[in-house]
Amino acid sequence: MQKYRHYKGGIYELVCEAIQESDLTPVIVYRSYNGSVWTRPKDVFFENVVVDGINVPRFTPID
Repeated sequence: MQKYRHYKGGIYELVCEAIQESDLTPVIVYRSYNGSVWTRPKDVFFENVVVDGINVPRFTPID
C-alpha cells in the first residue's frame, strides 16, 4: 500500500478509492498507524493547502 505523510506530520496508508453512496463522490479510504480508518473526498485528499504562506500538498507520497 502507498504511504503518505500529512502536512501536519502523520503517516497514513492509502487503503483504496471508494464511492460515497449518497452523492457518488469519489473518496479515499486511508488508515493511520494507530489503526483508525478515515475517508476524505479524493479531490480534498490530493489538494494543496497553504502553510505559513507556502502552498504544500495535504498528503505527500512516501517511498
